[in-house]
Amino acid sequence: MDDVMIKRFEDPDELRTFEHGTFALAELAGVQIGRAEYSPGWIWSEHVGAADGMEFCEVEHVGLVVSGVCAVKMRDGAEHHLTPGDLFFVRPGHDSWVVGDEPYVSLHLLGAGTYAVHD
Repeated sequence: MDDVMIKRFEDPDELRTFEHGTFALAELAGVQIGRAEYSPGWIWSEHVGAADGMEFCEVEHVGLVVSGVCAVKMRDGAEHHLTPGDLFFVRPGHDSWVVGDEPYVSLHLLGAGTYAVHD
């Protein structure tokens, strides 16, 4: 392995695209890191989950909000807002959507490898 590895999300190892969004994936030293970019109007259940007939995301996430606001609604109805600077943990069984007119950007440190992968 190299002593130093440098990558950029502008040239990711993999780019997953869907309506109103992208998910860029980079792997460094065996760690998969994702960068989510969603436009206003993006809703997980409509623009990612619908392709597999899923109502809720079943991926566990740990990450950091870079910009914008995203709402997360758990299967039990509990709702939370993720805002810039928030470190977040979200269990499987949730839907999410962009709140407001600003694009939402977040970094994903857990769950990136399996997020938005369609069979």
